[in-house]
Amino acid sequence: MSLPVLVELVEEAASRHVGRDQTPGLVALVANGAIRGVAPLGAMSIDGEPMQRDTLFRIASISKPITAATTLTLVDDGLLKLDDPISRWLPEMAERRVLVSMDGPLDRTVPAQREIVVRDLLNFTFGFGATAEMFSATEPWPIAAAADALKLASLGPPEPATPPGPDLWIERLGSLPLMAQPGERWFYNTGAQVLSVLISRVAGRPLPEVMHERLFAPLGMRDTAFHTTDPGRLATSYVNTPAGLQVWDPPDGVWSKPQAFPDGAAGLISTVDDLHAFSRMLLTDGAGVLKPESVTAMTSDQLSAQQKLHSAGLGPGFFSDSSWGFCQAVHGNGSYGWNGGLGTSWLVDPRHDLVVIVFTQRMFDSPELPQLHREVQAAAYAAVA
Repeated sequence: MSLPVLVELVEEAASRHVGRDQTPGLVALVANGAIRGVAPLGAMSIDGEPMQRDTLFRIASISKPITAATTLTLVDDGLLKLDDPISRWLPEMAERRVLVSMDGPLDRTVPAQREIVVRDLLNFTFGFGATAEMFSATEPWPIAAAADALKLASLGPPEPATPPGPDLWIERLGSLPLMAQPGERWFYNTGAQVLSVLISRVAGRPLPEVMHERLFAPLGMRDTAFHTTDPGRLATSYVNTPAGLQVWDPPDGVWSKPQAFPDGAAGLISTVDDLHAFSRMLLTDGAGVLKPESVTAMTSDQLSAQQKLHSAGLGPGFFSDSSWGFCQAVHGNGSYGWNGGLGTSWLVDPRHDLVVIVFTQRMFDSPELPQLHREVQAAAYAAVA
């Protein structure tokens, strides 16, 4: 496959979805081994400047696997172990109580049957987070209302400006009961937020500094951070409404300034080339940043059959053709990756030495991956086939 053919296929798949009433712009990267094609299309905002290869995007939940990799560098260095109780560094999470019923009153609890360990955070089974039943309930669950009142920003879209600093955040989370026993079932999102605090406490420095030292600098990810000092490079974020696309966050908005809580679950901004550098690290057995066994653990199924059985997850069927590694989805065909609800997707397939990255600035309309992203991925597979 030649580079011109690769770029042509990606542009053809993506261009059908670009426009002021659809997706204002995007940057897609498809790499097959040493061949890498990048296609900037459309504009950074409606009627704005053309999209550039180095445009910054809010990658939302694609932050999660980056947080997992940072955690595993600490494991590789012997600073913590996967089965260490997190209460050693997060005493706020010791001696947990667990709700008798997830949707029940907060004062009906039982003791946790065991302590939360690091592995529980990485595979999202520590006992707290978002689940499909929560969003289909006719009345807000008491635990969801309490988390919202405490400004944890754990159960919905990214809210970087909402949570307090890490110490107060973990104290507030520790004041709530768990929703299930540690290790019992899978919940979305919050595990990566707790890892954000754990990483900082273990390393003795703020999370942004730890990520920069252990991942971003060694991999040349010079544009990945929790905020930008150059908002002119940041695409405007849009949400679809009955009246059409509306600005959700402008370039000089939330991500243009440091936040009290660096959220490793959904707070990073990045470029397609930075995320490709992260992908290549995983495809080359850690590239000196991670040990090969840590890459294997991160990119393989980390859920038991019983955990899947007890987990509605992102909806019925989520675990029928996919599972969960460390902070990311893993699929039956050996591929892995994750998506960011603010408009981004990331897929890595080691069998084909294939990386597919699609960054847009349009928030997803549902948990389902939008057609645009699926068509670019299909075009990439067609090209390598």
